[in-house]
Amino acid sequence: MSSIVAIVGRPNVGKSTFFNRLIQRREAIVDSVSGVTRDRHYGKTDWNGRYFSVIDTGGYILGSDDVFEAEIDKQVELAIGEADAIIFMVDVETGVTPMDEDVAQLLRKVNKPVFLAVNKVDNGKRLENAVEFYSLGLGEYFPIASTSGSGTGELLDALVEALPEDTRPEEAELPRFAVVGRPNAGKSSFINALIGEDRYIVTDIAGTTRDSIDTKYNRFGFEFNLVDTAGIRRKSKVKEDLEFYSVMRSVRAIEHCDVCLIVMDATRGFDGQVQNIFWLAQRNRKGIVILVNKWDLLEKETNTMKEYEAKIRLEMEPFTDVPIVFISVLTKQRIFKAIETAVEVYKNRSKKIKTSELNEVMLPIMESYPPPAYKGKYVKIKFCMQLPTPQPQFAFFCNLPQYVKDPYKRFLENKLREKFDFTGVPVSVYFRKK
Repeated sequence: MSSIVAIVGRPNVGKSTFFNRLIQRREAIVDSVSGVTRDRHYGKTDWNGRYFSVIDTGGYILGSDDVFEAEIDKQVELAIGEADAIIFMVDVETGVTPMDEDVAQLLRKVNKPVFLAVNKVDNGKRLENAVEFYSLGLGEYFPIASTSGSGTGELLDALVEALPEDTRPEEAELPRFAVVGRPNAGKSSFINALIGEDRYIVTDIAGTTRDSIDTKYNRFGFEFNLVDTAGIRRKSKVKEDLEFYSVMRSVRAIEHCDVCLIVMDATRGFDGQVQNIFWLAQRNRKGIVILVNKWDLLEKETNTMKEYEAKIRLEMEPFTDVPIVFISVLTKQRIFKAIETAVEVYKNRSKKIKTSELNEVMLPIMESYPPPAYKGKYVKIKFCMQLPTPQPQFAFFCNLPQYVKDPYKRFLENKLREKFDFTGVPVSVYFRKK
């Protein structure tokens, strides 16, 4: 499971530029999925073979100047609580400001690695000016320029060195189901309803990560680990920005699970925050089940459920092949169905299709509907296979892979779903040179 690095600092010091610089290098290659640009402030990257997640806290700050200060303190406190390492960014052009001193004061109390990055140092004069940042009392600083990338290598070398090793104990691999969603959607109640009063079945494997407790579940012939993001109550003094908070928590749970159970509140709908969590799970290629909780609170007519479901699917496009289960934790309505569905999705995600069978089904389809010709050149697909990855990824070998466009990839993805049932699982389609 990768570590989390948070970039903190006041507005306009170049946090987002630095964040984009980190993310682009990998994201563009690994995840050229169209339509996944919905959550701007979270990404994965790697340096010297170590993978980690980056959170740009600045992206979550809204409001006028006088609101900024309180907001920044709040986000820094959250980042301190959730991240494994913190990059504190300041701007050499403006020098040390009272707001910087504020943030530094919070960071000095932390026993996590803090890296002071002095940004916009792009000439000798500015290098001299950077010395004044020693006054923040955070020790050595790293002079960098996010736009050109100068100095970022040294910063990342030091950062990666300080990140904790992944020390999660190897245990018998049980499927891992993470329960995620915005605060107060009913995550804790869902887990309590599942576990019921039969607490003796539960073994709490604590410390898998600092904040999600694993609960072993084995009833009705199902056995899996439940990763609960709701398990730890939020710190009383942080009346946090809910969006930032729940994304921060979800990142941790989503990264090391097989299936995400996204619990949403029927009375609030599939709002921006739930969508963020959905795209997070989709981008991490996890199985997804959407649980619409508090269904008992809505006034219903004949088509209420159908219409509600259609509305959610519209928001999810293009990845709409996701099971949606309407539940009520209070009345225990369809709780068991939710678990059955999650187990199905898990099986779909770990499904392996024989190469011979795959070609038998897919080659005739591609012969009947070949990719459209591009500049008079025809793409001929010779052969396809499933890649040996934890989630379904398929490689199609052809003569001109560069001419196959997204719509055709989506067409093939839909055919794969139709023929082999990958409900609830993101499927990746790659074209390679034969």
